[in-house]
Amino acid sequence: MVYITLAAGIALLLIGGDVLVRGAVSLAVKLDIPTLVIGLTIVAFGTSAPELVISLRAALAGSPGISIGNVVGSNIANIFLVLGVPALIAATNCDQPFIKRNTLYVIGASLLFIWLCQLGPLSFWHGAILFGLMVAFLVESGRRAAQRSDAATVIGEEAIELIDGVSGVPHRNWTIAAFLAIGLISLPIGAQLTVSAASSIAMSFGVSEAAVGLTLIALGTSLPELATTVAAALRGHCGLALGNVLGSNLFNILAIMGLTAMVVPVPVPDVIKSVDVWIMLAAALAITPFVLRRRSINWKIGLVFVSCYLLYISFVFAPRMSQIASASAN
Repeated sequence: MVYITLAAGIALLLIGGDVLVRGAVSLAVKLDIPTLVIGLTIVAFGTSAPELVISLRAALAGSPGISIGNVVGSNIANIFLVLGVPALIAATNCDQPFIKRNTLYVIGASLLFIWLCQLGPLSFWHGAILFGLMVAFLVESGRRAAQRSDAATVIGEEAIELIDGVSGVPHRNWTIAAFLAIGLISLPIGAQLTVSAASSIAMSFGVSEAAVGLTLIALGTSLPELATTVAAALRGHCGLALGNVLGSNLFNILAIMGLTAMVVPVPVPDVIKSVDVWIMLAAALAITPFVLRRRSINWKIGLVFVSCYLLYISFVFAPRMSQIASASAN
C-alpha cells in the first residue's frame, strides 16, 4: 500500500507541476508578459515545482534527508540517466550557445553548495545567497538573450512550444483558472503523500530517509526531464537534452535549496555531506570535456553514464544489502 501511496504522490506532483506551468504560461501571455520573461521565470520555476514542494514539505516535516537527497539525487540522475538514455538512441550535441557558460555555472553552484553544506545546517542566509545567485543568473540570461534574435537558444524549444500552444496550453479564462487550481491543489497533496510514503519505506526497510530521497524520489521527480529528452532524441533534437539538464540542475541547487533554506533551516545528513554531494560534482565534471571540446555524447558514453547511475543506486543501498546478507548468514 505504501508503494501505491508513493506512486500516487509522485503522479500528483508531476501532473500538478505540468498543468500549473501550462496555466501560468497562458495567464502570462494574456497579461502581455514578454515571451522571454515567461521562459526564464514561469516555465523554469514551474517545471521544478515538484522538487520544490517535496524539499519544502520534507524540511518542514523534519526529514532533511529527503529534502536535500531529492535535490542531490535529481542532479545525479539528470546527468547520468537523463543524458545517458537519450544518447543510446542518438548522439547528443554539445555545441549549443551558452552551453560552456552554463556548464561552468553548474560546477560553480555545486562547489558553493558543497561548501555551504560543510558549514552545518543550511540557514536563511545560506538560502538567500543561493537564491540571489539564481536571480542574478536569470537577469544575465535575459540580458544576453536580448542581444540575440533567436530567443529559443536561451529559453529552450520546449518552452517556446508551451507558449505557442503546441503542447496544449489552455486559452479560455475558465480553463486557465482550472489549470492553476489543479496545479496548486495537486502539488501540496502530492508532496504530503510522497514524503509520508518515503518515510514509511525508509522505516520498514531500515534504510535512511536520505537514501530514499536520493533514489526513489529523485528518480520520480526526474521523470519529466527523462521523458522530454527521450522524446527529443526520437525526433532528432538531442541538442535540447544538455541545455534542459543544465538548467534543471542549476535551479535545483540555487532556487529550490535556496528557497527551502530561507523558509526553514535544513540540517545536512552526514552521508550526503561527505559522499553524495561529491558524486553530484563528479557528475557535473563528467560532461565538461564534451562541452569544452564540443564533442557529442555518443551511445558508448551514454552506456557509461547509465552504468554509473546503476552503480550509484547500488552504492546507496549497499550498507542495507550487507546487513541483510549478514542477518541471513546468522
